[in-house]
Amino acid sequence: MNLFQLIRSDFRKHQKYGGKFFVIIFFTQGFWAIFQHRIAHFIYLKITWKLFRIPLLFFILIWQKTIEIVSGISIGYSVKIGHSFYIGHFGGIIINSNTVIGNNCNISQGVTIGVSGYNEKRGIPILGDEVYIGANAVVAGKIVIGNNVLIGACSMVKDSLPDNSVVMGVPAIIISQRGSKGYI
Repeated sequence: MNLFQLIRSDFRKHQKYGGKFFVIIFFTQGFWAIFQHRIAHFIYLKITWKLFRIPLLFFILIWQKTIEIVSGISIGYSVKIGHSFYIGHFGGIIINSNTVIGNNCNISQGVTIGVSGYNEKRGIPILGDEVYIGANAVVAGKIVIGNNVLIGACSMVKDSLPDNSVVMGVPAIIISQRGSKGYI
């Protein structure tokens, strides 16, 4: 998908949850953060001529920090995020710059996706498609989260999860194989 298709898919995802054009554009901090990320990621990947790239990346960094301060959402410009990404509520969201997030994912407030572990387990998570992450959950380490996974609120995920898992707890354990259907 190109830049405009990605932004449109994110906007439509926000509309799906009851947002109107004016409200999404002017009052939805989650949309601001993903919009800024889409522009920054495009510049990071596509602009190669240093005369333009360095000033644009500097501008993007300032814009990112402004969005981060206003919304409490930190998404680095190198994060790879699939289409139809949705941030349900603003505040306390931190996504490591090397994270990979699949298509059609939802993230709630207070979520941290980051580096953790030691030795061969040290690294960054890779999230599949249609993953729902509940409020204040932590996903950390060199793990792979399968497709259609639901991560319950306040869970700490430190191990890889197969497709269609529903997990809860600290550390998170699989409690069901019903997946994220109905949450996305």
